[in-house]
Amino acid sequence: MMRTAYKLVIALTVMLGAPPAVAECQRTQYRDQNFTYCTARADDDIRLFLYANETQVYGNFRTIDDALARDGKKLAFAMNASMYHPNRSPVGLFVENGQEISSLVTREGPGNFGLLPNGVFCISDNRFTLVETRAFAADTPECRYASQSGPMLIIDGAYHPRFIEDSDSRLIRNGVGVAADGQRAVFAISDSPVNFHEFARFFRDYLGMPQALYIDGNVSRLHAPGLRRSDWGTLLGPIVGKVVDASAVSN
Repeated sequence: MMRTAYKLVIALTVMLGAPPAVAECQRTQYRDQNFTYCTARADDDIRLFLYANETQVYGNFRTIDDALARDGKKLAFAMNASMYHPNRSPVGLFVENGQEISSLVTREGPGNFGLLPNGVFCISDNRFTLVETRAFAADTPECRYASQSGPMLIIDGAYHPRFIEDSDSRLIRNGVGVAADGQRAVFAISDSPVNFHEFARFFRDYLGMPQALYIDGNVSRLHAPGLRRSDWGTLLGPIVGKVVDASAVSN
């Protein structure tokens, strides 16, 4: 009887044209720490967003959704995409829809961004690439979108050499990892404070990412409507998100 009822629900769903639930984002716990991660495929519509017009940045997820709605689109998920200056401009390389907004920074510097090796997350037409910055400068791939941040979390399966396993510097952090074949990218945020080593360990040992890049900490934000989550607070600079038809997103 229950199986018959289940089949009836499925049949009605198909007849009414109801969209399937989107499950790009998941919550999980690893080694007593909480994380949320969202998975993208290379053929998904993944974009970087910065300027809503010539002078004004988007700043948050709602303004991006409002702009996309004019074309019948919506964010399936999104998060902050790089570190930025007080005026919301990117600290390092930023390419939006083929246009370079700010240039690559290869020198060592203060803060997390300058903790070399750092790296560049690149989105091209058929793959994701995550490359250490100086290697990127030496052999630059063609990127439709690109964002530089730092430090690298995982480099060819190894931890960043300057991470301290028992460091007491713990924050809410977010980052991105790329699979070995470039066909999958995973965007993750810690839901409890973690240090760099713990965050890198999640990417390598739980998500199986051979390359991972730190995006930011403390100001980290996630928009995941499928999980009934959309973080607010500090206005953001660059944002990365998956764009889908508005009817495909559960609200």
